Amino acid sequence: MPGVLAELSPVLLVAATAIALLAGVIKGLVGFAMPMVLISGLGSLIAPELALAGLILPTLVTNGFQALAQGPRAAVASVRKFRVFLLVGLVMMLGSAQLVARVPGDVLLLMIGAPITLFAVIQVMGWQPRVAGEGHRRLEIGIGALAGLIGGFSGIWGPPTVAYLTALGTEKHEQIRVQGVIYGLGAVALAVAHIGSGVLNGASVWLSLWLVPPALLGMWLGGRVRNRIDQRAFRRATLLVLLLAGLNIVRRALT
Repeated sequence: MPGVLAELSPVLLVAATAIALLAGVIKGLVGFAMPMVLISGLGSLIAPELALAGLILPTLVTNGFQALAQGPRAAVASVRKFRVFLLVGLVMMLGSAQLVARVPGDVLLLMIGAPITLFAVIQVMGWQPRVAGEGHRRLEIGIGALAGLIGGFSGIWGPPTVAYLTALGTEKHEQIRVQGVIYGLGAVALAVAHIGSGVLNGASVWLSLWLVPPALLGMWLGGRVRNRIDQRAFRRATLLVLLLAGLNIVRRALT
């Protein structure tokens, strides 16, 4: 096997494939959380830098499908509507991505685990802030910067993005599309940034490619059952799983 795949045991490869499949199913159901599931699961098996490299291409490909599900025009309209958020997040992501190789492993784990845990706790507790549709430019800039900062370090920009869209009261179908657009453009930026940082290289890219098919399959499965189950109950269960995963990563960082 090429690249880092030759260094991973068959058991690890099977486990990584299963994690990517689960991440795809969850994304197909709720429109987000793939990077969180991937970094949480893979981060428990392999080095955080390799886990970060592994999530880049699956995230990029699946978000491309999600963003264009309602056509290019709808995607372009979402880009225009959230252009400030995207631009600020892009700048912050490109900057913070360059620091990954210089950050100690335990610090990186803590920076990944803490946002996951905080997001899960807030959502499980039922806190859903509301902001007006106009006059929130400073808030948009601040959350975009936070999302980009976290995204560059960990590949996870979903928690602040979902919180922001929820606070705006974004309609369900638009929110799914907007998430795909934001995450998709963020994934492009993340890939470019980590090619430059060296995290995604000729060896680690093979793991990322390996995880694309199960992620796509999972997303298709999740989409098929989206309207057949209680999505709110499933999302709550997902948040509980993410909470446990985030706490596990924080535990690894602290011990």
